[in-house]
Order: sequence, then structure tokens, then C-alpha cells
Amino acid sequence: MKPNGVAIRVIRERSGCGLRELERRTGLTRPFLSRIETGDRGASPSTLQLIATALAVPLKAILKEDT
Repeated sequence: MKPNGVAIRVIRERSGCGLRELERRTGLTRPFLSRIETGDRGASPSTLQLIATALAVPLKAILKEDT
């Protein structure tokens, strides 16, 4: 499973959720979340599910299509 950082950022921004709010919802740090969004960092399936849940989207919405 590879995160689609662009999709995560677009979904987050369109929902009016800043990195600080996503940090609060997930318990993950802003620098960590930012690195996922920029593609500098991968994430475990459980972390990706946590982000998807916090953004109220299905997991597949934040994954790269080739996974």
C-alpha cells in the first residue's frame, strides 16, 4: 500500500481540514503527515486507515492506483 499524498492533501483541503486538525484527529505529527503528503514518506496500512477515517473517506481514496 502506497499513499497518494496529493489525494490526501486535496481531500484534506477540500474538507476544510488543516494539518493541525488532521494531527488532532489522528494523533500523528504534522511533520509526519506533511511528509506523507509530499511523497517523502510511506505509511503503514494502519496509519493510512487512520488518515482515511479522520478524513471520512474510504481507504482506496488515498492510495496510489498501482497498489
